[in-house]
Amino acid sequence: MRSTRRRGLRGHHRTGTTKAPGTPPAPGRDRYHHGDLRRALIDAAQHILETEGVSALTLRAAARGAGVSQAAPYRHFTDKDALLAAVAEEGFRALSAAMREATDTAGGDFASRFRALGIAYIRFAVEQPARFRLMFGREIADRGAHLPLHQAANETFGMLVAGIEKGQQSGLIRDGDPRELSMAAWSMVHGLSALLVDGQLSRGTQDLEMFASGVVRYLFLGLRSDPLA
Repeated sequence: MRSTRRRGLRGHHRTGTTKAPGTPPAPGRDRYHHGDLRRALIDAAQHILETEGVSALTLRAAARGAGVSQAAPYRHFTDKDALLAAVAEEGFRALSAAMREATDTAGGDFASRFRALGIAYIRFAVEQPARFRLMFGREIADRGAHLPLHQAANETFGMLVAGIEKGQQSGLIRDGDPRELSMAAWSMVHGLSALLVDGQLSRGTQDLEMFASGVVRYLFLGLRSDPLA
């Protein structure tokens, strides 16, 4: 009987049958041993954010999700705020990438690229509401303490400023401080995004892209050098 039990245990350990069929492996252990702990923790935090909300996102919860010890996150994050800042930073970089891709694939004229920029922003917000709320919400107590987050957010806003400057250079956008004009444009697009994310606007059966395109079109008309044309 003892011999049978030992063989069973050895075979059990060898085949790894303790997990139920279809149970995914702990996402963080192999990554941790390969020096990718930070990536594993951010991925786990992002998953918690999307499925349970920011209130459930703690260093301990991220450690459980990544399959590492509760002390492991402190190798990369001093506290929960630092982890939230890292997730938000990646959100801004993802938003910048989406906006860049949209403008690259848009038509060659400025109006098409400008419209694509605004639509990409709105689509990102609607498709990733939890991430969007974290990026612009109050959950991160001291944003100024996290330089990479600050830089990523500035990069996103800088894309809009650069677009406004190009429009001015081509004579399509009215004169004025490009940052002030960009702030006005951002306020409109961000406000619409927030209303959609919070369910304050009902799109009904109307296609989101058509709805967003119409709003961005009116924004562009307001910024034009000849708004009455």
